[in-house]
Amino acid sequence: MRRGLTLGKYAPFHKGHQMVIETALAEVDELIVMIYDSDLIEVPLPVRADWIKSLYPAVTVIEAWDGPDGYGDTPEIMRVQESYILKKLNGLPITHFYSSEFYGDHVSRALNAIDRRVDEPRRKVPISGTQLRADYYSGRAFLSDTVYADLIVKACFLGAPSTGKTTLTSALAERYDTQWMPEYGGEYWLQNHVDRRITLEQFEEIAPEHNRREDALVALSRRYLFCDTSPITTYVFAKDYHGCAGPMLTILAREAEKRYDLYFLCDTDIPYAETWDRSGDQKRQWFQKQIIGDLAERRIPYFVLRGDLESRIRQVENVLKQFRKFGNITNIRHDPLV
Repeated sequence: MRRGLTLGKYAPFHKGHQMVIETALAEVDELIVMIYDSDLIEVPLPVRADWIKSLYPAVTVIEAWDGPDGYGDTPEIMRVQESYILKKLNGLPITHFYSSEFYGDHVSRALNAIDRRVDEPRRKVPISGTQLRADYYSGRAFLSDTVYADLIVKACFLGAPSTGKTTLTSALAERYDTQWMPEYGGEYWLQNHVDRRITLEQFEEIAPEHNRREDALVALSRRYLFCDTSPITTYVFAKDYHGCAGPMLTILAREAEKRYDLYFLCDTDIPYAETWDRSGDQKRQWFQKQIIGDLAERRIPYFVLRGDLESRIRQVENVLKQFRKFGNITNIRHDPLV
């Protein structure tokens, strides 16, 4: 039985780490990956562990929440590290220890295992966690889509028609040199409506395509992705049209509650822009109430944006400056009149 072990903080998990794991999987019958808690990156340990589980479902992942802090080649640090690894393995024999680091020598000896160094000079995959943490976007080529998606802040903008969502999201994307997701539901409606209406079955087609396009844009984004509406908006429209929503849309609207990191609600305090495909300011106010009610029912916290375009941009910037993707949103101070 050839059993391999590799370990690290994976902050973040990059293609150099992937090469170590893929090399090991080709050589052993079973592979264990031990992942340490770390304050080097804001991404919590369970999310980093899920990267590995998602990309390599065959491996066994051990979450090392109480791992030692020291890193180096002093006798004391090596002894502490070796003792911890042996304790976590609880007597499980390891035949091969995989790494790209100097500690491959002393850890493999402690395990009585073969020392397998993989691309230690970083010639095949010239990247490090330190380089990536400085600028994830510049190192995008060394990150899988699965990992990169968790490093992007997804901000969703809701509001009734003619509340400035499209103008705001496109302006923010330009300001931050990143991508924005146009409202797919409006595009679909223009192409498929009959007498200004679409069927309940047609509503089922909108959210999956919206999500697909959005996921594609995440991979191209720089730090932020600004989204004009979400499946929740489509859900509210379906209920407004038909009094209910189909099963697929209901599921995707529920999943959207966790799909985005931030929710902003564009207020109706700007002048109503009448176009042929809209139903008047009275309908705008009615639909805005439905959106607010749906957000309350879902217990989704959101920031209200008021004022002209520049005022709203400043309000969003103020939130983004304080926001930490895996932090506590209730710590953010927001003044809608900034």
